Amino acid sequence: MDGAERTRTLLGPADPARTIVVAPPPVSARDLIERAGTTDPATGHRRVRPTRRLVLTAGTLAVAAGAVAVLRPFDERTPDDPGGPGGVVGTLLVPVAYQFDADPPAAGPQLRTLASKIKETEYDHRSGRYMYHHTTVWGDPVMTSADGRHHVAFADEMKIWQAADGTGSQVNKQLEPQYPDQESRDYWQRNLDVGPTVGGSPIPLPPIELTPPSADPSRLRELLKVQYGPGAASKEISTLYARYVVPRATRAEILRVLADVPGLRWRGVVTDRAGRAGVAVTFDDREHEAQFLLIFDPETGGLLAHEMLSLAPVRISSYQVILDTGWTDRIG
Repeated sequence: MDGAERTRTLLGPADPARTIVVAPPPVSARDLIERAGTTDPATGHRRVRPTRRLVLTAGTLAVAAGAVAVLRPFDERTPDDPGGPGGVVGTLLVPVAYQFDADPPAAGPQLRTLASKIKETEYDHRSGRYMYHHTTVWGDPVMTSADGRHHVAFADEMKIWQAADGTGSQVNKQLEPQYPDQESRDYWQRNLDVGPTVGGSPIPLPPIELTPPSADPSRLRELLKVQYGPGAASKEISTLYARYVVPRATRAEILRVLADVPGLRWRGVVTDRAGRAGVAVTFDDREHEAQFLLIFDPETGGLLAHEMLSLAPVRISSYQVILDTGWTDRIG
């Protein structure tokens, strides 16, 4: 028994990470170190090959919300256009545009209204052996130059088929990196050795205990860790939607529980990074100079995207977009 297994055995049910599964690493530790950075003797530049961590979407986040330009072209509306999409210009990241950018109202009343009128989804009438999720994660990891001025973030597209006992399959596809500004793009394209978009092979998932979320308000408050504030709740909501196929009653109760969390602001109609219409709430965590953004489907109340932005000194973000969710009896 290795150290990790021994620790998990000793902790037993008290282990906070007992339901999280990390897939086998795609490369060795030595390769990771080698990819982290070398110096090109011909140019003197630090040449970095991005390392990709193969992790279940539901088990991470700092994983946050969003989709990327490789999924579809974005139109050319700007962040000043209310409801206009956040997206990329080439491979440059543009923040999601908020309908209520200045002095946004409290989110509670709007979330309760949304909870009272959401409709059923297609998957509410289906069943299957596997829960299927198709997501894109950007900002895993973010790399910063030695002078702190230039940033690049890497992206993965993930498809996961997972049964109730945790078994199933996961496929990762490495996407093109993105940049918060033109200066960063120019710098890293000179100094970063980036290969072509890469699709991975299926990886079998080991068994774990998966307990679908309850619609009971008290149990949901505990599950979403609302006692730790809006930042923690937003991360847990993202994890929940990336792991489970959430039924209508639970979707509605999640919105009601979130409505009682202080500090959330209503941002109104937005367009997510996959070009879909949504409604958004945010929380500004000034202590950590971060903003959390949740985008919900205005019809079904399901989560479309979760984003975490740094407010200073550079407004960069990591995000997760949930492109598809459903039930299926087949993998692939």
